Amino acid sequence: MPTVTYLNYEVLDDHGWEMDDDDLFEKAEDAGLDGEDYGELDVNEGEYILESAEAQGYDWPFSCRAGACANCAAIVKEGDIDMDMQQILSDEEVEEKNVRLTCIGSPDADDVKIVYNAKHLDYLQNRVI
Repeated sequence: MPTVTYLNYEVLDDHGWEMDDDDLFEKAEDAGLDGEDYGELDVNEGEYILESAEAQGYDWPFSCRAGACANCAAIVKEGDIDMDMQQILSDEEVEEKNVRLTCIGSPDADDVKIVYNAKHLDYLQNRVI
């Protein structure tokens, strides 16, 4: 069963962390963040990451659940996420910036690390509904 380690984008500013920090997840582990902001999800085969987060009681952002907005966007820091058909992200965002949509995304590796709530990134703002 794949494990997704997650970090809430909103806490980066609070701690003065950058998305590109090599030790971002080590810092998060040491910061004593609550389960909503940092932790691990065991995601069943074929299950979407957003569904798994909700099943564990987390209230992650989403809107359409169909890959047509950027509300549920996450940045993959390690591993990969396989997405069903999405209509909103550019090839550059997927291939170079590692943006994935958690509402239609399933882990494509045993260990995946994501920064969720990435809808706040400047280049995604215009696709948040």
